[in-house]
Amino acid sequence: MDIVKLDPLALSDAIHHRVISCVEVMRAYLDRIEACAGANAIVSLRPEDDLLAEATDADRALAAGRSAGWMHGMPQAVKDLAACRGLSFTQGSPIDSETIAEEDASFVAPIRWCVVIGRANLGPRKRRMGSCRTITKTTARSSTR
Repeated sequence: MDIVKLDPLALSDAIHHRVISCVEVMRAYLDRIEACAGANAIVSLRPEDDLLAEATDADRALAAGRSAGWMHGMPQAVKDLAACRGLSFTQGSPIDSETIAEEDASFVAPIRWCVVIGRANLGPRKRRMGSCRTITKTTARSSTR
């Protein structure tokens, strides 16, 4: 089974029916991110040990009969346009390159039961709106890699 090619509902079903573990999912996604490093899609990635520990906690919760919802334990990257507590928050600007978000944006807080892996690059639309991409390079399509 190629975990990273499963659609979200199939991935959720496989996790919740314990066909695959949250740790296996995290490992598969970390491997994919590494394989596509030249795509520049991830602005900042949290430490691997922290991510695997959160995935382990998600597996333990499921083993105890607790699920936080259909995206329980799934890796999720938050776009650099949204504040995500404890992570860099540049909004695509070098002016904010040292800024760390102190709290989650209102639409980030509800997905905290996913495993937030880090920050995702902004797409070309944001760049056309005046975002300076001197912090990261242009995002390439990882699906072609």
